[in-house]
Amino acid sequence: MSVNHGANLYDLSKKYGFSKDDFLDFSSNINPFGASQLAKENIINNINQVSIYPDPSYVNLKDSISGYCNCSTENIVLGSGATELISSFIETIDPKKALLLSPAYSEYEKELKKVGCVIEKYYSKYENNFKIDINELIKTINNNKYDLVIICNPNNPTGFAFNRNEIALLLKSISSFVMIDETYIEFTNTKEFSSTSLVDTFNNLFVIRGTSKFFSTPGIRLGYGLISNSKVRDIINAHLDLWNVNIFASLMGEVMFKDLDFINNTIDVMTNQRNLLINELNKFNDLNVYDSQGNFILCQIKTKNITANKLREKLIPNRIIIRDCASFDGLDEYFFRVCVLNPKDNLLLLSKLKEILN
Repeated sequence: MSVNHGANLYDLSKKYGFSKDDFLDFSSNINPFGASQLAKENIINNINQVSIYPDPSYVNLKDSISGYCNCSTENIVLGSGATELISSFIETIDPKKALLLSPAYSEYEKELKKVGCVIEKYYSKYENNFKIDINELIKTINNNKYDLVIICNPNNPTGFAFNRNEIALLLKSISSFVMIDETYIEFTNTKEFSSTSLVDTFNNLFVIRGTSKFFSTPGIRLGYGLISNSKVRDIINAHLDLWNVNIFASLMGEVMFKDLDFINNTIDVMTNQRNLLINELNKFNDLNVYDSQGNFILCQIKTKNITANKLREKLIPNRIIIRDCASFDGLDEYFFRVCVLNPKDNLLLLSKLKEILN
């Protein structure tokens, strides 16, 4: 397994002589419309708070998250990005045997290896359009008695998502801890697919979210986890650094989770653009295109006339970057992923793909 998190714009800028701001980065999965204006204004209007410590209890931030996720404030754990919480949770429960739904984000496997966990993988397959039958998954888990099951929902890079009823069935049917990474859940219908409201009911569930992707704030490093298991939650909190969320992350979070205009507009535009891209990409004879509930789309070059890496290299002189997915365990050199950008950029991507693939 190679560790690869997408394009390094700094390296590409040096190599090709472009400014990093000139690239259209279809590999990053970040909301292209930027952060909530109200949240940014809250920082500007409170810039002098840089000279004070954050509230160690983060009362206002947790209240904002609680309303947004429909869960109890006491079940919220804050982190400096989602990755910190992935690491803290795995270290806390110290699983001996885990099931990882694959292909998946490489950080899960990295953190499991740190604690010496035996890792088994449950592969979604392109023959099934990367869809997973929840009943078959439950049988596998119960037959093998895993300590932990890790699910990215929607899955990166395939775009497949379990709905809330399927997750509830899973939690009722197994004794394992379940960690669900909802990094991309906000780009879809959260009422149908999100598991945050299940946290208060099931104590074997840990839901992780970050704000980098949907809220377009990777620079503030704000993540949060939801868990009702008080024993696990208290251990995680005890090992996290005091004030691990900086004052500006807290100020933005207090506002952006309540900015309904920003949230609803992002969902509407991104859903429409995702549907447009899927429809247009499906017109390419060279491609298999997989349905997605995320803000990204996985494609396979079925003719094998060109690899994903070669396609990526041909697009870079046009200042376009796609994600070669060969580094994802379970995918080969003919898979690539594109995220959803603004309408103009999406049309440019389609145009350049036509020049190369047709």
